[in-house]
Amino acid sequence: MRQGLPTRGLTRLLVTALLTVSFGVVAQPDAERGNSERFDCRDLAEHDAPETAPDWLEQSLWASHCYEFRARAVRIGADGVRSLALSHDVVEGAEREVARFLDGPPVVFERRGRIGRLSWAEGEAPVPASPAGITDHLDGLYRLRLSGEERLANRTAIRLDIEPLDDLRYGHRFWLDTATALPLKHILLDEQGRVVETFQITELHQPQLHQGEIGLDRRRDPPEDPWHAVWLPEGFIPQPVETRSSRHADDIGHRVYSDGLATLSLFVEPVEGSDQLIPGMHRLGISHAAVRHRELGGRTRQVVVMGELPPGVLLRVADSVEWRDGAEGSMP
Repeated sequence: MRQGLPTRGLTRLLVTALLTVSFGVVAQPDAERGNSERFDCRDLAEHDAPETAPDWLEQSLWASHCYEFRARAVRIGADGVRSLALSHDVVEGAEREVARFLDGPPVVFERRGRIGRLSWAEGEAPVPASPAGITDHLDGLYRLRLSGEERLANRTAIRLDIEPLDDLRYGHRFWLDTATALPLKHILLDEQGRVVETFQITELHQPQLHQGEIGLDRRRDPPEDPWHAVWLPEGFIPQPVETRSSRHADDIGHRVYSDGLATLSLFVEPVEGSDQLIPGMHRLGISHAAVRHRELGGRTRQVVVMGELPPGVLLRVADSVEWRDGAEGSMP
């Protein structure tokens, strides 16, 4: 396994992936104003207190969209300890989320968007909002259970353990604020049960429930890619995320897949020039990137699969990518 700093090309792909997804829930750019579907955050105040583990998870997912707050946090991973300033606001029916690293290189991630959908649209079938669909989708993939209360960030939190039912994904432990259901702490565990990353809120400043609505992303039709992954871990489905970006060229294909908690990004691009990656496995903080050079569509292409998943899973996905019969040799 190759360790150390990624190459320039891998850094570019990592930035694209980070700007596309946030905390395991697919981030969406602002939807068209004509989309009338909305969620009223004031409804959360009327919900009965969660009793089961799945109820706590769903309440937390909605809370993460609907509470406005400022917070300080610490992140502990393979790249060391970093402190962050976090903020979340709702402005004119859209969310604005900012994470600013307070030590080390000055890095800021910002996301503006609306509540995402669970999947691409298929005909007239309903496409639920992510928080409503994720909990049901996790059934059969993870075991959820509550493990008592603790005190974190001067608040009472209930612990939610999420254990994978196979060795194709990582486990999670969440500590959820009992007053708001906002996550105060998250531990990511690898397939051997070892801690990969710890993320913890140290100060949560007066979270306030947004007194209004947040728009849902529009229904999106799936794109016509000339390539596809023949194998994905059970439960991973394509995410309805707009991945075309000025950050990379038109001949770079990028798709996102998720099981509701774990997310992987898949990139396909021609191998040309000096900006290419060494095939093999690369370590990127708590994530891994599997790189393959494959003959696809009549030319050599670089396949990169990134995510917080076991390295063998990422390699298997990369090795399974095939060009569709009859597809043109260039990207759409």
